[in-house]
Amino acid sequence: MTASSHATRAQSFNAAAAQYAANRPSYPPALFDAIEDLAGHPLTGAHVADIGAGTGIATALLHARGADVVAVEPGDGMAAQFRRAHPDIPIIRGDGNTLPLTTSSADFLTYAQSWHWTDPAQAVPEALRVLRPGGALALWWNTEALDVPWIAEAADRIDRYFDVNVQAEKRGVNARVADPTGRLDFVRREVRWSRRVPIDTHLANIGSHSIFLVQGEEAAAAFLAEERDHLTRAFPDGIVEEVYDVILLVATNPA
Repeated sequence: MTASSHATRAQSFNAAAAQYAANRPSYPPALFDAIEDLAGHPLTGAHVADIGAGTGIATALLHARGADVVAVEPGDGMAAQFRRAHPDIPIIRGDGNTLPLTTSSADFLTYAQSWHWTDPAQAVPEALRVLRPGGALALWWNTEALDVPWIAEAADRIDRYFDVNVQAEKRGVNARVADPTGRLDFVRREVRWSRRVPIDTHLANIGSHSIFLVQGEEAAAAFLAEERDHLTRAFPDGIVEEVYDVILLVATNPA
């Protein structure tokens, strides 16, 4: 992916913030249990900054867990949607490459579906600066469970239509890619979970991903219409079970 296409995809969410908020999957409680286990300390009462917070899906769950959480979000549309949905949670404009946070101020820095929009050469030193000694950097991604046949078939259709290798993108979620410098000692864990949703919600979910948003309405609509036909035949009751593997990487600040 070129730098310009990467930036275009990163900015594409702002125009679809309401769609994103309404249809994207959440995260299971077991994910936050795993974060606490790998970090060695609880989220409850911790100072947490959720970076690239988007519409606040993860931020709200961290807040509900008892964390003292602040959101950091660069996008106008996403930040506006966040404020409407979560007026009781503070949000600061900024991104992971230049964190608008004071040194040694956070017990946790969290990146839900957002680390890949940063430049690790800048984001890693910034994370180490902002984390307190012993503080934890937690990165995670909801990834499709490609061992589920209907999900693998849908991924193949996306590959053919948009020339985007979903399986390659999933394999790219690893410690070496997250921190090419090797400064962080990440521990990896996977958490499987699922949700049952109407076909309309599923289509709106996948349509909120950047590979769709940058194609233009006509191309995205054509694919989603074909996908609706596939899914309606496969799931005549109109309900699909989306199965996810949350890939979690956690590293602590040794400073």
